[in-house]
Amino acid sequence: MLCTRHDMVRRRLLVTKVIAVLSKLREFVMKNLKYVGMALAASLVCVFLWFNPLPSRASQPSVQLQTEPSLSQVVPDEAPVRMALQAVDATGQPLSNVRFQLQLLTPVKTPWFTSDFPIVEGTKLLELNAKAPSGKLEFEQVMPIRGNYTLKAQVTPAIAGAFEAFDRSLQLSVPENPVKYRNAAILIGILILAGIGGGWVIGSDRTVQNGEIAPQPIRLLLSAATVVAIAVLLFVNISAELGSARGHGEMQAATTPSVQRSQDLEVRLLGDRQATVGQLSSQTIEVIDPKTGNSEADVIVNVKAIALEDNKQMFAYQGRTDNQGHLTWKEQFFDGAPHQVVAEVAPPNSLALQVSHEVEVEGIEPPLYIRFISLSYYTGIFVLSLLGGIWWHRRSTRSVSLFGR
Repeated sequence: MLCTRHDMVRRRLLVTKVIAVLSKLREFVMKNLKYVGMALAASLVCVFLWFNPLPSRASQPSVQLQTEPSLSQVVPDEAPVRMALQAVDATGQPLSNVRFQLQLLTPVKTPWFTSDFPIVEGTKLLELNAKAPSGKLEFEQVMPIRGNYTLKAQVTPAIAGAFEAFDRSLQLSVPENPVKYRNAAILIGILILAGIGGGWVIGSDRTVQNGEIAPQPIRLLLSAATVVAIAVLLFVNISAELGSARGHGEMQAATTPSVQRSQDLEVRLLGDRQATVGQLSSQTIEVIDPKTGNSEADVIVNVKAIALEDNKQMFAYQGRTDNQGHLTWKEQFFDGAPHQVVAEVAPPNSLALQVSHEVEVEGIEPPLYIRFISLSYYTGIFVLSLLGGIWWHRRSTRSVSLFGR
């Protein structure tokens, strides 16, 4: 009986505590009703978005890009990169009957860490207007320098009203050639060793004999430095002279277009015969019917540009002539060497027709301040190494003297 009464008392105390806690909770909720409501509303919104996510921004028309090889494996100024662009709608389905207007821009200028072709930085590498019945465009292009390229694509319908035109901008990151890092490391290593060795020699013997203006080790070092400086100056001047002779040599004047004809087609190649590094050169293919003189539209044309200095293909593209029978593109010949532009048309019922002409390219030497920046880097490394060699020798000498005492 006593146990029962004790349990009842304990239960009443527990109920009283629970009622007190609920009362305090009620008072807290009433005082902070606004904040509690906001928390509940936020929770409901989160639950709603979890089960009904907002439409993604990716569900818009876009341009998909694939490269071969992948951008991480591209080596500047080596083999051409095959680029395949596919226009897709908001659902990711390929668009058809598309017109592409492309601009390929080179990386922006980097005055403190220039590339192999400083003149090419911050310029246009390619402009291309192309018809893509399947919505896919492919071309090959050598990437001249490392850095972040910008590929601007304007997509319009070939059939009015098929879809709404849109613009997209793609980024292409091309790494530096690993050989450049290796060569730079070797050169810096040589400069450091030469500087430390020279500093050690300068700090070794500071006694001046009668009739001498400097100790013998220093005189030998200065003589060797003079010979090296003369050799470097000769090399730079001869290289600049050869580059100038190649760049400012006799150029071909613009002549009549290159023409090839058969019974069914006549193919003409028109365009610039002279070009300058850093600027676009315009090239045009014209296809006509020799019997009627009318333009031939939708004729497949294979075009390519070849650097004659090492017989390397720099650009390639298969396109279709427009309603005026023309296929036009603009490209930059960035290496300052003569190029050959070749166009080939393969009619279904006759032999292939090929036209070509040569383009003389004027090279532009890098500005003097760019050469000075590079020279200052290497000179600074050598001077610091020289001072380090002197300090090292003096410290070693002091250590030996103290040990001898």
